[in-house]
Amino acid sequence: MRIPLLMALSLCILSIATDIYIYFDLRRNFPRRPIVALTYGIFAVICWIFIAVCMLMPRRDSDSGILFQMWGIYSYLSILIPKTLFCLFSLIGQIPGLWKSKGVRLGLFAGLPVACLVFISMWWGAAVTRRQIEVVDVDVVSPRVPDAFDGYRIAQISDLHTGTWGDDTSFIQTLVDSVNALKPDVIFFTGDIVNRQSSEFAPFLRTLSRLKAPDGVYSILGNHDYGDYVDWPSEADKRENLQLLKNWERQIGWHMLNNERTQLIRGNDTIQLIGVENWGEPPFYQYGHLIDAYPFSRDSVYNLNDNRFKILLTHNPEHWRREVTRISNIDLSLAGHTHAMQTVFRLGPWKWSPSALRYEQWGGLYEKQNPDGETLKIYVNIGAGEVGMPFRIGATPEITILTLRKKEI
Repeated sequence: MRIPLLMALSLCILSIATDIYIYFDLRRNFPRRPIVALTYGIFAVICWIFIAVCMLMPRRDSDSGILFQMWGIYSYLSILIPKTLFCLFSLIGQIPGLWKSKGVRLGLFAGLPVACLVFISMWWGAAVTRRQIEVVDVDVVSPRVPDAFDGYRIAQISDLHTGTWGDDTSFIQTLVDSVNALKPDVIFFTGDIVNRQSSEFAPFLRTLSRLKAPDGVYSILGNHDYGDYVDWPSEADKRENLQLLKNWERQIGWHMLNNERTQLIRGNDTIQLIGVENWGEPPFYQYGHLIDAYPFSRDSVYNLNDNRFKILLTHNPEHWRREVTRISNIDLSLAGHTHAMQTVFRLGPWKWSPSALRYEQWGGLYEKQNPDGETLKIYVNIGAGEVGMPFRIGATPEITILTLRKKEI
């Protein structure tokens, strides 16, 4: 869990500013009861000490856990954000006072209700929404779907981040039971099984080994699976960490595709299944190599532009936008990574996430034409786990069921 210095300083300044403002606001509104402002001041100092301890704890040491820090910082933010909103409304209410007219007590009548609503929403997202699994059904229509695969059902899960749960396997057990109950033909996991290191995976091995489908479980690596968020004693330790994760996924019966391809077979028909390692955006490492996984040359019997129906597992949807749609005709790509920033606002069919500010494809099914005019599709699963902050507001943990169709029904 990385907290940039500039962000930490900004939060510190914001925290001090809001507390000073609220302290003097209380003194002004309760002049005969100084105990009110004094009590708030003591509470604010305790909060400062608490957040300082959380931020000063080691975060990148391979032996350090992040659960206490994660929950501590989230608890603090759940207080700071509502306080900031209250101050904002209160300051807006003071604007009329600049013209020597009486200010409006906007902080009390609007800021306080909004602050309470945000506080409740944040803790509802931490206590309830992050455990409310949503099954999303999607039809993927393409004339290239082989006859034997018409109606084929794919379950996609992504971004479990098991380290966020510590040793508590209850949610993952529910997720596994939910996937199995849907009886998919195949299961795809699109990366980020852990937060920082492979040891987080250990409590969940038995539970995740229960994921079953007739055509198996296939997985790829996400950016958090490589151990890049830990300062390892040596490169050998880092390699050993990654190898352990690969060994464990094999042990529980998953088939990992690391810049590789395989086939799904039904009768005389096949689907080409391609899996790449994480295709990171700068400055993150880029391990994914589509060309290594599937030939590029049009002279090859198998190539990125052949007429076979192809499915690509790639963790980061930016890979699809920046490379896949430019050099291939891969019919369907499946990705995760965005989490929808663990926040989705909905109003009827409309939905929006702050992740849309960074990713063109952040959640759901998207289409784009390649240079040859062929329509390619990607589905971005918003994940089932959390990283950094243990909450989901509107962005319920997702199981996607994608049904292949040769034509619309």
